[in-house]
Order: sequence, then structure tokens, then C-alpha cells
Amino acid sequence: MELQIEVQNRKIEILPATDDKIHLDYAQSSKEFYDITLTDGVLVMTAQDAKEWTDFIGTSADLANRTIRVQIPDGVLASLTISTTNEDVSLPALSFEQGISINVNNGNIIFEQLAVGRTIDLVSKNGNISGAISGGYDDFAITTTIKKGESNLPTQKNGGVKTLNVTANNGDINIEFIPTATNSN
Repeated sequence: MELQIEVQNRKIEILPATDDKIHLDYAQSSKEFYDITLTDGVLVMTAQDAKEWTDFIGTSADLANRTIRVQIPDGVLASLTISTTNEDVSLPALSFEQGISINVNNGNIIFEQLAVGRTIDLVSKNGNISGAISGGYDDFAITTTIKKGESNLPTQKNGGVKTLNVTANNGDINIEFIPTATNSN
């Protein structure tokens, strides 16, 4: 199963589920709402609106009404794709069979220990990227692009069976690797 969230001006909090189901918690109105579809194992949530031009004048809705909380059971999703603007994306320790892709404009990407089978793609414009990845540094081929910020990752590192692509424009990158325990018999 895959989950894709494509929204604007929404804070996205990913939380661990207490059962084996995916839960979406969000607010909507007659002017701002979501299209949620499940097709061939892909759950897609996209933002929709029925606003007039005058609806864009003034203040934004309260943050509580602009926060999407998603509860995900660990290891259930093959992949997760998130895109948002003007708010942060935060994730707990989770594992994904294939990978994760997060793109944030004017917000931070904050995550705990992420485990992936193949790929991690993280892009932030005007925000920081920070967190921990399950696995060793040598497990990943790394490509880092940074403009007007600092990074603890190399610009390019070959090797590794997995891929880590990180891009930050006007923000810092701070990612640590947490080696997984191996059994020796």
C-alpha cells in the first residue's frame, strides 16, 4: 500500500497507529476540503477548494484547522509521499518497504528513526531537514544539494544499496545514521 498527500498551507503530523489501520484526522469546510481516493493500493489525499478571490484576503485559518494528522502502522506502507507548503512535516520512527519522499516549501522536515528498503528523498525550501535514519552511513548512496545553509552530509557519496537524496535551499541539513543491530550466531 502507498500513501500520497498533496496539500498546501497544511501542517502534517505522522503518528504511529495503535492498530493495523491508517487513520486520517483533518478539518474541512465548504471552501476548503479534500479529495481522498483509494485505487489499486494507493491512498491519495489532495487539497481542493471552492474559494473566490476575496477569500484569499485576510488571515489564514487557525493552525488546528490546517493540521492533518495521519496515524500509520509501522511497516504497513510500501511508500509515503508528502508535499505541502508553509508548514512543517513531522514523522515518528517508522519503516517503509520501498521509501519515502517529502517536499516542503516554507517549512521544516523533522523525523525520528526512519527505515526504508530503497530510497529517501527530502526537499525543503526555506526550512531545515533534521532527523535520524535507521542503518549505517555505508548503506546509502548520498546526494546532497544545499544552498544558503549548512549540512552534515557529503555532497556526493557513492556505494550503498539504498539511496538518500537531500536538498535544502535556505535551510540546514542535520541527519544522523543509527546502525541496526545484527545477530551473530
